[in-house]
Amino acid sequence: MSDRCLSARAVEKDYPSGEGSLLRVLCGIDLTVESGRSVSIMGPSGAGKSTLLHILGALERPSRGEVRACGQAFFEMDDSRRSAMRNRFLGFVFQFHYLLAEFSAVENVAMPLRIRGVEPQEANEAASAILAELGLAERLHHRPAQLSGGEQQRVAVARALVHQPEFVLADEPTGNLDKINGKMVIDLLFEQLEKRGMGFFLVTHDESLAALTERRFLLEEGRLRPLS
Repeated sequence: MSDRCLSARAVEKDYPSGEGSLLRVLCGIDLTVESGRSVSIMGPSGAGKSTLLHILGALERPSRGEVRACGQAFFEMDDSRRSAMRNRFLGFVFQFHYLLAEFSAVENVAMPLRIRGVEPQEANEAASAILAELGLAERLHHRPAQLSGGEQQRVAVARALVHQPEFVLADEPTGNLDKINGKMVIDLLFEQLEKRGMGFFLVTHDESLAALTERRFLLEEGRLRPLS
């Protein structure tokens, strides 16, 4: 198998459940997302879908098991190295845009590049270019409060893509949008993913979104089951 993959091996996650007991949310998860391919996870609320995304994205540590991105074992690294590798390999889109209110669209999108150490002018040029591709060339210097919900989420998509990650992880990326804006955002996202050859991991309740991915799984009682 190519090293250009994001994988979980025997991943388990426990949470305290009162009186010293533990609730096991994930039970021995094995999953691989190869670069340029797409996977979606469905399941009932509370099944652990977002927890699995956070673990694959090195945002949360598993109780047991291993997560690797492009051959690198995330949880064998210290926090600083893990943050740097996350910035290099991964982009994130969440249900809520989490844009910084005091910064413009272009400044928000440039943030992953600035964190990486890219000079401001170069970072802003890259951010401007991808915002233009997403139909926001006239909104570069607007702050989040001056943008519509659909525009805010397109800015969030641009931020996830601007640093050319190997994988994009999305948690209900259209869940806070109406049907028209949701379709616009997801169409633009898939267009960009295909154009850039990025892997995609999607968590969603929306069967029509899940149907757009190459592989689909149901997460139930802590275990993954392939869907036809």
